Amino acid sequence: MPLNGIMNKDTGNRLSRIAASSYLNTAPLIWSFIHGSQRDSVELFTDKAPARCAEMLASGEVDAALVPVIEYQRTPDILIAPDVCVGSRSAVRSVVLVTKLNNLKKVKRVALDDSSRTSVALVKIIFREFLRFEPKWQASRPDLKSMLQHSDAALIIGDPAMKIPRDQFRVFDLATLWHEFTGLGFVFAMWMARKDRVGKIRAIDFAVARDEGLANIQQIASSYSNQIDLSEDEIRNYLTKNIVFTVDEVMQKGLTLYFKLATKHRLVQSERSLEFLSRA
Repeated sequence: MPLNGIMNKDTGNRLSRIAASSYLNTAPLIWSFIHGSQRDSVELFTDKAPARCAEMLASGEVDAALVPVIEYQRTPDILIAPDVCVGSRSAVRSVVLVTKLNNLKKVKRVALDDSSRTSVALVKIIFREFLRFEPKWQASRPDLKSMLQHSDAALIIGDPAMKIPRDQFRVFDLATLWHEFTGLGFVFAMWMARKDRVGKIRAIDFAVARDEGLANIQQIASSYSNQIDLSEDEIRNYLTKNIVFTVDEVMQKGLTLYFKLATKHRLVQSERSLEFLSRA
């Protein structure tokens, strides 16, 4: 999608550019920017790969983006928008490890869909920290059949993960595994902004946008049911029971532990403290 820059007619300034994944779990966070009260305040770019949104933020193609949280530790000079996230307290459903084996300790090779870097790091932490061994890793396109031809297990994320037949495969929910090992929730993605663009995005209230999206869950369910082959009830349950959009204490503790373990296992060079974008 070209980045031409839409001009605000009232101010003559380029609208703020923001990016987010087009997966279902981001829908309540971006609804306001597409259909709601903030639709004329930004230029929104979407891409299926959360990792691509992180690249756009790092390169300066956008001013802010909803990105995998691990990228906060890898990208200099960015701030986190407080309170808003894509996460789960237990079962997330859309980030899974798929295998035909009954026991993860038998896994020798894992195929990784690296379009979500947070999930890739989480898989490695689960094996290294909690299962106490490390299989071989293989980067792969997110195609389950081809992934399992060469590996014992496959990381699948996003909407396709929810449609994997549970009667044919053993499906391990990564947020469930994290909760079983830690007792905490897990944050997968958050809005982040470049420090040098704070002036352009300060007026954007991501929490207000979230709340407006959550108030329109039924409309979101109706719209997405035709796009991703899930019923409206499945979509509504997923967005209200599986996904968490607010960072409470349990989610914050989970995020802090995740960053500490990512540093311990050298998935990031060093851990830096959280810096938040001030509210408008």
